[in-house]
Amino acid sequence: MVMKFLTITPPFLLSALMLFAAPVAESTLPNETLHYSVNWPSGLSLGEATLSASSARDANGPDRMHFQFDLDASVPGFAVSDRFRSAASGSFCSVEFQKTTSHGAKRVDDKETFDPNTGTVTRGSGSGQAELTANTCGKDALAFLYFVRQELSQGRVPPRQTVFFGAPYEIKLDLAGAESVKIGNMLVAADHVKASVSGPSSSIDFDLFFLQDRARTLALVRVPLALGTFSMELVK
Repeated sequence: MVMKFLTITPPFLLSALMLFAAPVAESTLPNETLHYSVNWPSGLSLGEATLSASSARDANGPDRMHFQFDLDASVPGFAVSDRFRSAASGSFCSVEFQKTTSHGAKRVDDKETFDPNTGTVTRGSGSGQAELTANTCGKDALAFLYFVRQELSQGRVPPRQTVFFGAPYEIKLDLAGAESVKIGNMLVAADHVKASVSGPSSSIDFDLFFLQDRARTLALVRVPLALGTFSMELVK
């Protein structure tokens, strides 16, 4: 079960696919770098993660948002090192998504390119290339996470939809209300969102907690498994 947590949690901390065809309002989220502790059910650290966002103008092109998520965790005899990169428009429409994962001896490199003109996503290259149907504003998992934060800051929860993380994943979000959660030694007010994610070969339910600040900062993720509830907690 620990291996299951390490293998499937990163995509679902961030997930969902094939969103609205119409772009949303331009992002008001800040440039940021957030640090997290990945914890055993006992509270002991299993590893660490970093989530960051920045914006920049491409050469002779429009402004782009760039999102990154890095995770390093391990148990005896098994290490996980994940690197996810996303480039998106200011309306959270994905341009490109890259992931490099190393789980024990297994390494995966994947790249997806989004075409807003045809509403398609090209995955891989050469003989392994595949084309997936999306829409004119398809979203990868990282872009979707930031889209969710933008929507929450405006008092909305995105409806059930699909997100690209290699394969398509369908996600359903439900707002469970405001709760106080412990971050470090402090109790902070947060919006509790319940997430259900399903893909071609796996499904999972988990809980997300966003601070009630303007940016709706992701403060805590709880993933219930047979061994207990694992978590990813913001490090202040």
